[in-house]
Amino acid sequence: MALLVWQDDLNTGIEVIDQQHRRIVEMLNHLYNAQRSMERTVVGEVIDELVDYTLSHFAFEEELMEEAGYAFCAAHKRVHEVFVKRVSEYRMRFQAGEDITDELRTMLSRWLFNHIRGDDKAYAEQVKNHLNRFAREHDDGNWLGRTLKRLFR
Repeated sequence: MALLVWQDDLNTGIEVIDQQHRRIVEMLNHLYNAQRSMERTVVGEVIDELVDYTLSHFAFEEELMEEAGYAFCAAHKRVHEVFVKRVSEYRMRFQAGEDITDELRTMLSRWLFNHIRGDDKAYAEQVKNHLNRFAREHDDGNWLGRTLKRLFR
């Protein structure tokens, strides 16, 4: 499996989410390069970084969906939980000495691209609308400026 390339159909239209997704793709490519270096320690570090970053991304994404009132937030969170369990099993196998890098990278890339194109695109419009509403409500300067105007008219 070669290096992964970001494709336009992976964009959700939510810049911060798209940046995080691109970062995960970069990490998957780092995993490919680390595997080719044949240094097990480096591979382990990349796996740990990838897992940690992905967990942070999931937490951020779930918070956005919740704030936007996305109806399927709990189901989306459950998909994340199942995925984390699956990746944790790969991590344990790696720590036990098994070479799981190809298998893990293939699974991660397929899962990520399918998840973005399906589950993430499903919430994107509602989250974008929420963020746009929030921006419009706060367009009149920053929160502190508006509060000071109200208090000191």
